Amino acid sequence: MARDNSAKDDVHVSGVAGRYAQALFDLAKESNSTDKVGADLKAFEGMTGESDDLRRFLRSPAIPAQEQVKALDELCRRAGIAGTAASFLKLVAAKRRLFAVPEMIRDYHALNDAERNVARADVTVAEPLKEAHVLALKDALASAAGSADVDVHVTVDPTLLGGMVVKLGSRMIDSSLRTKLNMMRTRMKEVG
Repeated sequence: MARDNSAKDDVHVSGVAGRYAQALFDLAKESNSTDKVGADLKAFEGMTGESDDLRRFLRSPAIPAQEQVKALDELCRRAGIAGTAASFLKLVAAKRRLFAVPEMIRDYHALNDAERNVARADVTVAEPLKEAHVLALKDALASAAGSADVDVHVTVDPTLLGGMVVKLGSRMIDSSLRTKLNMMRTRMKEVG
């Protein structure tokens, strides 16, 4: 099946995080493990997101690299993170680059998504969506993004009152009732 590689060509990563992410992606691609590495990185990201102590430990320049590598080895073992992703995280710790891991993970996912022609969308709604609505939304967003598939993450925020806020890549569409009411209130203040 032929597909358009324009999404892949549009992904640009740079800086320290981009170089590490590109190297990891290339290595994972060689071993046909891009999705496994992505899942392991997501698991690691989840662990660090849940623990302030872990984030401080990983970012602290006062803790020797050897201790960080040893701790990462144990964390990866307990979390079931193995192979390329575990080796990568330990290498990053040994090179004293743990401060950039969140950006490395973000860039890795961007590269992997582009390779698979997948876009990601964050959708915030006032109340839970029915499955049929989620599928229709995915189709509309895939068409707008020019992607084969869209991974939609739905969050419920009752303060929106109605409508939705969609973030697709760098684009954001806010059609929430709350925003429309705030705009109307601002216009009325300007007139009166």
